[in-house]
Amino acid sequence: MLDYRLVEAVAAVIREGGFERAARVLHLTQSAVSQRVKALEDQLGTVLVVRATPARATDEGRRLLAHCDKVGLLETDLAVALRPESGSDSPDADASDVPHVPWTTLPVAVNADSLATWFPDAVAPFLRAERALLDLSVDDQERTHLLLRDGHVAAAVSTRAAAVQGCRCLPLGRVDYLCLAAPDFAAQWFPAGLTEAALCRAPAVIFNRADEVHHQFLRGLLPSATSFDRIARSLPLHYIPSSERFVDVVAQGLAYGMIPLPQARQHLAEGRLVDLAPGRAVPIRLYWHCWGLRTRLLDALTHHVVTHAHQVLAQE
Repeated sequence: MLDYRLVEAVAAVIREGGFERAARVLHLTQSAVSQRVKALEDQLGTVLVVRATPARATDEGRRLLAHCDKVGLLETDLAVALRPESGSDSPDADASDVPHVPWTTLPVAVNADSLATWFPDAVAPFLRAERALLDLSVDDQERTHLLLRDGHVAAAVSTRAAAVQGCRCLPLGRVDYLCLAAPDFAAQWFPAGLTEAALCRAPAVIFNRADEVHHQFLRGLLPSATSFDRIARSLPLHYIPSSERFVDVVAQGLAYGMIPLPQARQHLAEGRLVDLAPGRAVPIRLYWHCWGLRTRLLDALTHHVVTHAHQVLAQE
């Protein structure tokens, strides 16, 4: 049987990125945290934490962290099941205002565009009803499932259609990305449309180096792989890793870029942005991945996210 005081110390070091921060969170001395981590490593016969700046988990440490999170969810279920069935703690009361039900942190990975649009509304009813805290990791939608696979999170919004091993995968819907620019920018840089010569000259904006949406658009637009390779090598690019600032850069006429329709709709209606390639939207299909472990909190979060997504995202 694992000593969960030791497990808690390892989890804190991994989550906080170091022993000093973990000590503050756990209200222990740094030496005590270090001793607990070393004790568990000795007990298990393996290194769990890479002593670096920031500290990070080994493969074994990631598996231990995922196990710790799953145990926490199961313990929350048990606390709710054992609550007194009288007064304010009646079975009809939700868990949000039940003192002896602990706050439970749910680590979730989400892409920045979802976080800037539909995701907060999806989780708001869940957070009002439950004693749950979200620990969000933001990454490109092509990479969020890797955080789930490696044990960093319990759930993720991803473009991956196949379930991660040991996890559930549910379709959320489709987000269409449009190639947009401010009207003055379009007139200056694309007077004859999206020609190869203009695409080689006009500054574009993408989220980060893992963002593939712009390149997906160009592959579908250009007549050949040779044309795509030629433009991709010379494409002037801004990197703006913020969904809100990304849209601002385009709306201010500093670049053109691929913007999800939910963020673009009002700008288009008010004439601040124009579609450079009508009918050539890039459809991005999103999926909800979560642990296969069935717990009340994870099931409730899944229900709220999937239900809301089905209401606001395009369905096929």
